[in-house]
This record gives sequence, structure tokens and C-alpha cells, in this order.
Amino acid sequence: MRHLPPIQSVLIGAAALLITGARFVPHSDATGPVLRTAGAIVNGPAATSSMLAAGSTGAIATTTNAAVAALAHVVRPLSHPHALEDAFRSYFAYKTAHPGEVRKPFLYFVDYGLPSTTPRGYVFNMQSLKIVDGPFTVAHGRGSSTSKYGVPTRFSNVLGSAATSLGLYLAQATYAFHGKSGGHSYGSIGLKLMGVSSGFNDNAFVRRVVAHGAPYVTPTKAGRSEGCPAMEPSRAQQLLPKLADGGMVFLFAPDSRWMNADPWLAESGE
Repeated sequence: MRHLPPIQSVLIGAAALLITGARFVPHSDATGPVLRTAGAIVNGPAATSSMLAAGSTGAIATTTNAAVAALAHVVRPLSHPHALEDAFRSYFAYKTAHPGEVRKPFLYFVDYGLPSTTPRGYVFNMQSLKIVDGPFTVAHGRGSSTSKYGVPTRFSNVLGSAATSLGLYLAQATYAFHGKSGGHSYGSIGLKLMGVSSGFNDNAFVRRVVAHGAPYVTPTKAGRSEGCPAMEPSRAQQLLPKLADGGMVFLFAPDSRWMNADPWLAESGE
């Protein structure tokens, strides 16, 4: 079900037909995953949360498709046709497995298959299925590319690599971040991240890979970090508190090794 229509109104209309049809078809399954998703879309976020509590792969798939249908038409460009779907599948799979940890509905998504001169970051509200902010420029690690601006091609989970680590992260607390750029010290809000894609980003906390604001990120281009998904300082001040203590982060790139082995993509039925 990867290619649903990108306009949410179409999905809502289909949901209405499903619900109406179920009332008149004898012995129809009134509690199947498609109908539960239809009801969730019509009835709102509370119904969506109830559906996720079932924890089934089918529920994750249908909820993912609903999110893609609601948001895909406003998230452009993408470096891979499955980038957004992979982000949403991973988010819902982790939320289903660890509902007590995902305490906020916000997801920070970055498409590192795009160059650093292209706005490639978004923050979504996964409860209302709306964009909170984006697209905006985001830095990648200097160990992920040989040039200052461009597309990162190397990703690593290794201490000292200064590279971006792909996968799903759980947002922790905010703190006072201090860094250096162009030989000058600067301060910004920082957001601690716990990598939950085992083997791909689970060294992030030890590596001090965090989300933060940085002066080398502007509205038109982003310099390189030490592996952190850094954004403009003013935007960090606004967005990172929303994500803190229970939001999630998903860093994507069309890297086949990671796409085929990330545990949350595998868990969600990829």
C-alpha cells in the first residue's frame, strides 16, 4: 500500500465509504485494520491512538499509509520515494513497542539524500498529521562528505568519525550547548538524542551527537557539524523544546545497507 493518493480528502472520502459500506454488508468485519484506520481519520487523534494500542503490523502499516497520504504532497523534494514512508513506519513501530517513551507527538525528519544547500528538514505533528515547520536547512557531519556543501555519502556509528548516523532517535532533555565555528565559540539550545537503531546510531549519546542550533546553518545552506543534525539557532530555540523528553528524530538517506538492516524498518514490515 505504498502509493495511496496524496490528498487527505480522498482518504477521508474513502473512509466514509468504508464505514457506510460496513453498516450494510452482512457479516462484514467491523473491526478490521482498514476500517479502524478509517474511523481514526474521521474521529481524530484519540481514535488513532486507540488503534495503535493494538500493536499489530497491519495497524502500523495502515496508520503509516494514512500519515503519508496526509503529508506527502507537501514534503518535496525527496531523495527516495520511500523516504517519508520509512520515517513514519519507524516512528509508529517504535511508538507501538514503547508507548511510555514516546510522550510527545513530534517527529523531526531529515532527508540526507539531498544536498546541504537544499532545505531538507521538517518537524511533523504525528497526532494531527500536520507540518509544524519546514522545509529548512540542516547540517550533516563533516565525516559524511568531502566537500563543505553537497550530499553526504558516508554514514557511521563509530566514535570519532564525525559522521552522521542514520536511523531513529528518541529525544531526551534540552541543555545549554556550546560549540565552535570559524575559531569562535558560540552557545545554543541543545537536545540530547538516544539512538534506537541498533548498530547504526546507538553510539550517538556517547559520541555526543545532539540536535542544536549553529551559526553555520542559514536559510540557504548548512555547513558541516560533528555528526549533529544542526539547524538555524532561532529555529532550534523554537523547535527543540517541542521535541524534548519524548519526541523522535529520523535521519534518512538512500543508503541500501542501512535501509535493509535498520531494526525499526524491519520491525515495521519493510
